Amino acid sequence: MGVTSSAIDTSKPMTHKYHGSSDVSSTDEKVGKQGSANSLQPVELGGITPLFLATKSGCIEIVKEILEIYPQAVEHIDNEGRTILHVAIKYRQLEVFKLVLKMEEVPMRWLLRRLDNDGNSILHMVGIKIDGYVPEKMRGPALELQEEMLWFERVKSITKAHFIDHRNNNKDTAEGLFATTNINLRNEAREWLRHTAGGCSIVAVLIATVAFAAAYTIPGGPNQSTGVPVLLYQPFFVVFTATDVLSLASALTSVASHFCFSPFL
Repeated sequence: MGVTSSAIDTSKPMTHKYHGSSDVSSTDEKVGKQGSANSLQPVELGGITPLFLATKSGCIEIVKEILEIYPQAVEHIDNEGRTILHVAIKYRQLEVFKLVLKMEEVPMRWLLRRLDNDGNSILHMVGIKIDGYVPEKMRGPALELQEEMLWFERVKSITKAHFIDHRNNNKDTAEGLFATTNINLRNEAREWLRHTAGGCSIVAVLIATVAFAAAYTIPGGPNQSTGVPVLLYQPFFVVFTATDVLSLASALTSVASHFCFSPFL
């Protein structure tokens, strides 16, 4: 009933419909005193505003509407000192993330440089995962780890250079925090890959064996008097040699390769 009456009461600012608090009036005054977007300052709001709630839930339509009607909302930070960009990255909301990247240069520059109360940059947020989070349509820990790595590279590409090695209040870099957070996922992915690739390893060994034997079996055989391969000067002899070496190298590489983060990119 309160929501209905608030919506009907046109004497209230439109922003009250979103924030539902009289604190917004004081917030508007703060924003107005800033003069222009060139002097963006964080506006602290206690609790969770509809903008942050919509960002966490991935309700892109609501986020768009709030930012269109009340653009100053981009300056808001939650009680942890995080902006809408921090929250979108933490909750892996790709559509909201892309929407924020389309904003004008001035607010975007501020969002990229903002640190939360714990000194975390936007890149640190990739290493802060909510409990029970599983990427949509991700089956298997290896694919989940790949998605996490893609998120890290995606955010790293927009992070200012001097923030890549920035340490938070716990002295953790973004890359170090990401590795620590995903250590269990990495171990699960390793076991998943070992189980899945067991049959493939057998095939790779067989291919390596055949390729190794083929290297000593010259096509067409050697000339009995000179020992030179009969097909030595044929163009397909070079093709055979190159493909045999390539298959042998590829098979041995697949069998002997070690596990690391990079293959998931």
